[in-house]
Amino acid sequence: MGISPDGKWLVNTSETTNMAHFIDTTTLQITDNVLVDARPRVAQFTSDGKHVWVSSEIGGTVSIIDVGTKQIIKKIGFEVRGVPKESIQPVGIELTADGKRAFVALGPSNRVAEVDQQTHEVVRYHLVGQRVWNLSLSPDGSRLYTTNGVSNDMSVIDVAAGKVVKSLPVGDSPWGVVVKP
Repeated sequence: MGISPDGKWLVNTSETTNMAHFIDTTTLQITDNVLVDARPRVAQFTSDGKHVWVSSEIGGTVSIIDVGTKQIIKKIGFEVRGVPKESIQPVGIELTADGKRAFVALGPSNRVAEVDQQTHEVVRYHLVGQRVWNLSLSPDGSRLYTTNGVSNDMSVIDVAAGKVVKSLPVGDSPWGVVVKP
């Protein structure tokens, strides 16, 4: 689930209906259902609240939905040379507060896609540990931390340098990460 910066909207993803459900937090009613690709997992609002990015694990895409119209304005697909399409499974999404970059965990591809938030184009792919599911930015936005469930570690990406700087063992099957200031 994702909640808009102003607290007005909650977006719930439904893996069985392949929809992003918009819930008005005042009335607690579903107002809109947006069909996305197969098995949506994460909803992440942009810092200005104008768009919500929804990952579709089996569909292999991220849908960018305009919050005002509840329409998909862009669907981002991913291609990694040498990696089968079925191994590219978007789950976790992190958006930088400055509106410049987005990071998408691509599951069994062992990659994190770095996407330009304005053009919606993939800038580069970062090779991380095995089966990256989720990620989190440091409070200052300088580091991105990923959880790599099969290799039992986390990777640290230097955002400014655009490269992985370290992998750290963390125990069995890490799935999520929270960064606290």
